[in-house]
Amino acid sequence: MRPLRVLVPGTSGRFRCGGLLVELQTARLLSQLLPVEVVTYRQREPGHPFLADLLRQEPPGCGADQPLWLASWGFDVPQLLRRLRGRAVAYHAHSSGYGFGLPPGVPVLAVSRNTLGYWGDQAPRNPLWLVPNALEPQWLERGARASHAPRPVDVLVQRRKCSAYVLRQLVPALRARGLRVEVQSGWVDDLVDLFNSATVVLYDSADYWRGRGVSEGFGLPPIEALACGCVLFSSFNHALADLLDPGVIGHQLGAGSLEGDLARIGAAVADPGAWRPEPAALETLLDGCREVSLLQRWRAALEGVNRHWDQLQAGAAPLVSPPRWQLQLLQRLRPIGSLAGRLGLTPLKPSP
Repeated sequence: MRPLRVLVPGTSGRFRCGGLLVELQTARLLSQLLPVEVVTYRQREPGHPFLADLLRQEPPGCGADQPLWLASWGFDVPQLLRRLRGRAVAYHAHSSGYGFGLPPGVPVLAVSRNTLGYWGDQAPRNPLWLVPNALEPQWLERGARASHAPRPVDVLVQRRKCSAYVLRQLVPALRARGLRVEVQSGWVDDLVDLFNSATVVLYDSADYWRGRGVSEGFGLPPIEALACGCVLFSSFNHALADLLDPGVIGHQLGAGSLEGDLARIGAAVADPGAWRPEPAALETLLDGCREVSLLQRWRAALEGVNRHWDQLQAGAAPLVSPPRWQLQLLQRLRPIGSLAGRLGLTPLKPSP
């Protein structure tokens, strides 16, 4: 397979976030399969090549001896694909709904079924693969050991992406009932330890993503909470619905009324065992998130991407789907043509 170059804007400072950690984890995981380089394109950093330098030094091409580029950073993807025109590239798709289209032939490696379905609609002739995000090993190892230990925090909330409802209504009401509620903000060096300290975790990202106009791409925090033995109350927007199942794997947060949430969360704190998922169902979910499981998916996906670029390099033309407006226009004109035929008239044919 072609060597892989994973594109990130930078690896420190303002670029340090959950999405960056996932992409760096992906690079580390895939280095078990093939040579991998992390390439920055906004911020020059020691130890990492810079995109502009590589593009000046290396001629375009998508041959078997040239690298495969992996772009992922939401709003940056259109300009990255323009800069990489003529080179083998794939889109590692997390959130969806950014509003851009993909050039014909650019493969999509989707992290969730929600994102896969989005690109299956928007770019149905581009090669598509499903490669979910992986939990890092410490979540499964340290989480399992601490899942039933006494916990000093009744309810844990992470402020980032959290709804105003949770922060301004639910949290004060829970505290008024005497529950120990921690609202975490800022960077945490040991998130596993933080989740292991909590009985219940609240995750409500629906309003955040609705406000941004894009989707929850995967939703690692709820899976991390479940891996640590927490009782999870969550929204079920976008990719969260891929993994969670109300009342089976997690419980709906904001389900109808504040009073209903208070009663259910209070009951979960008092008797967490009755609110955790069935062990077999949870184990099935977590097995699918293990790095060893995802490595096999990645191998198959990258082999497919490389075959695709081999075919394009050999002269094959990428398939193109008609634009949506044209499909809608043709479907509106079809009844008119049918009526004209019944009346013995010759309908005008739409241009191809």
